[in-house]
Amino acid sequence: MERADAPFDAILFDLGGVLIELTGVERMLSWCPGVATTEELWRLWLHSPAVRRYETGASTGEEFAAEIVREFALPVTPGDFLAAFAHWPRSLYPGVPELLAALAPRYRLASVSNTNALHWDRFCGEWALDACFHANFPSHEVGKLKPDADYFAHVVAALGCARERILFVDDNRINVDAAARFGLVAHHVRSFPALEATLAELGVTD
Repeated sequence: MERADAPFDAILFDLGGVLIELTGVERMLSWCPGVATTEELWRLWLHSPAVRRYETGASTGEEFAAEIVREFALPVTPGDFLAAFAHWPRSLYPGVPELLAALAPRYRLASVSNTNALHWDRFCGEWALDACFHANFPSHEVGKLKPDADYFAHVVAALGCARERILFVDDNRINVDAAARFGLVAHHVRSFPALEATLAELGVTD
């Protein structure tokens, strides 16, 4: 599968914000006027007890919605939040399936996403995104989350590749920094066009 002259053996792709267009950040910021920036919101989200329970498969969607509304003091009902949350992933960016299909013969591809049953069902059912990868590590099935080191350890052990031969791309700086500390080659990309540019610069694509 891997080329002898390839710069990496495996590529780990975050999904939301890299391969999938998201709408949730703007909605959450509008609901949380006390949160000033996207970076602050992500810090709160990644450390939220409600998020961590839901996206490690430890709570239901209804429990998650009630906890998030309470935790963030949102001006909506849990039902309204959950209905909106289901559609935070808007669509695949154009060109995603073609890019992954071109990379698959040369690299081991894996999805590494903090996600949940509600969104994962859409990723697989609507877009068949799981079939584009050799391996998938959705957090709600793995039972671990980025940016925790045990999540990256689980992925690396499953792939059987050396850390320094694994490229990791994510739109969240917190996750990128954690992956770099773990020894992966980590790059911050905030959109699909940015991903394409990064892959070209690294010699992954021609």
